[in-house]
Amino acid sequence: MSRHKCTIVMSVTVLLCSISFYIVMQGAAATDEQAKVEHVYEMAQRDAAGPAAATAGPAAQSQEPQPQTKPEASTSRAAFLEVYTVLTWPRCQNCHPAGDAPLQGDDSHVHLQNVKRGQDGHGVYGMRCDTCHQAGNVPGANMPPGSPTWGLPPPEHKMVFVGRTPAELCRQLKDPQQNGGLSLQQLIDHMASEPLVGWAWDPGEGRTPPPLSRADTVNQTKIWIEGGAVCPE
Repeated sequence: MSRHKCTIVMSVTVLLCSISFYIVMQGAAATDEQAKVEHVYEMAQRDAAGPAAATAGPAAQSQEPQPQTKPEASTSRAAFLEVYTVLTWPRCQNCHPAGDAPLQGDDSHVHLQNVKRGQDGHGVYGMRCDTCHQAGNVPGANMPPGSPTWGLPPPEHKMVFVGRTPAELCRQLKDPQQNGGLSLQQLIDHMASEPLVGWAWDPGEGRTPPPLSRADTVNQTKIWIEGGAVCPE
């Protein structure tokens, strides 16, 4: 082979090697750039998820948040039975009698002095509830209890608790025509914030409060309602 041909072959070989090297380097650079992009994207996802996700393991990060499941029917029913023990406790049922006379005492006897419900639930002329029942408890054992709105439910929706079975009382509480027009959410709010309801857990000396705390009663009511407000059989 002549020297001229040899030179041409060598030049072509060098050129091909240069092109190959350029392609390899471009591929490596692209791979490196892609890796950087993926790393930045991963870090952005971690930042959006918060500090807890940044420290969690791969398995924890791959798990999607699970929707909150509502309580089962059996759980809802059991929760109402817990609430029922409070509603039929003397501190509650004494103001929810079957007749028009309030009850009193831990034995739920008929109120003395011939007290009656009246047209608005606050007694009759000359024997109004606030004659004896003030804005707070009178100090001393078995002295008149008090709350700003002391009284019975009005006669158009008496909300009778006394003598009701769990199933009967459950259906009654859900019926706006029998519960004073309350929705289920309003029923929760009533139990949680109504001062007269709260009196049951601060009844004064000589009176036994309900078996559940107010917070527990509200919580059980929420469980009952969130599970579908299922009534006992």
